Amino acid sequence: MNRARIGSIVRWALLAALPLSLAAAAPAPVWIGAWASAQMQPEARNALPAADLANTTLRQAIRVTADGRRIRIRLSNLAGTAPLTIDSVHVARAAIPGAAANRAGTDRAVRFAGAETVTIPAGADYWSDPVDLPVAALDSLNISFHLPAAPDRQTGHSASHATSFVIAGNHAADADLPGAKPFEHWAHLSGVAVEGGTARGAIVALGDSITDGSGSTANASNRWPDVLAERLQRDPRTRGLGVLNTGIGGNRVLLDGAGPNALSRFDRDVLAQPGVRFAILLEGINDIGTLTREGPVSEAAHADLVRRVTAAYAQIIERAHQHGIRVILATLPPFMGAASYHPDASNEADRQAVNAWIRANRHADAIVDFDRATRDPDHPERLLQEFDSGDHLHPSPAGYRAMGAAISLALFSRE
Repeated sequence: MNRARIGSIVRWALLAALPLSLAAAAPAPVWIGAWASAQMQPEARNALPAADLANTTLRQAIRVTADGRRIRIRLSNLAGTAPLTIDSVHVARAAIPGAAANRAGTDRAVRFAGAETVTIPAGADYWSDPVDLPVAALDSLNISFHLPAAPDRQTGHSASHATSFVIAGNHAADADLPGAKPFEHWAHLSGVAVEGGTARGAIVALGDSITDGSGSTANASNRWPDVLAERLQRDPRTRGLGVLNTGIGGNRVLLDGAGPNALSRFDRDVLAQPGVRFAILLEGINDIGTLTREGPVSEAAHADLVRRVTAAYAQIIERAHQHGIRVILATLPPFMGAASYHPDASNEADRQAVNAWIRANRHADAIVDFDRATRDPDHPERLLQEFDSGDHLHPSPAGYRAMGAAISLALFSRE
């Protein structure tokens, strides 16, 4: 082979390799979770009527906790046993929180692999393509999509504490939905991520109804993770962190009930969140309460429950650390007087034992003392009256503010 021929081959080889080299050098977009909702099959009382889900538009309200120039939306068919087709998805800034109207000029069509329609396999979640919609932290968004046919089994989140809307027909692109029926759940909507802003990481709040926000005010965003998100945004050292609330009302650490147990859902609800760097774990009250709800149990059974709950905490912390996630363990607030569990001295002793294990802190990166932040100093087994929503289990909005204020932002400003 002559020298000219060899030189031509070398030049062509270099040119062919050049695009690959340039592609490898281009930085990949970094997506950060800005909103999330733990998904499950809703109980019958929290499910939407099947008739409301065939040829229907759902417009669902969420509040992002981090900023970005682009967003992506995650839809869920987690509980489904058959593929779920959604044929039109739109996102817009809400005119006001809790209303169906969109802010003028902000509506964007959402696509999936370039198509308007997406079919989500049974048991799966599905991320959209990037959407050019700049959002600021604490912006309220309306996410609308059309279901041509009802899902075989609903997937959702029972308590949104935000008003969403359902209306017959395909109205995903409509600026408003007059006559739509309101509801306070999230259906088939599991996440929003942002890119291109100041966001540098996410904090996941994993818990039960006290994290989910029972006792909070609809459309007011006054759960303790909301309070934390607002505090993070006010401090320039922590402004780049989003907060993802993956609480489920009635959830337990060890056993399924209202949603899958915390250990079984940890990978999906924490590890799979985009850009997660921290996790706050507040869960265990329902394990303690349900132990004796049907009747008393032996001292050995109480001791075994404490041992298994704290061992599960250690498992969660270890799994988080394997993925570089720092874990903040939260003490369990008091719940004496809760009618749903009629706790007695033995249940209180279990709570104290779990909290003692947390305060000893041989496993987590830090703790936050929600017990101390919410208890009545004169009756430490009970919530302070002004922090009690009235059921002696769930904090009031004032109680949630106290919880959100009890978290040191220094835990998140360390690099």
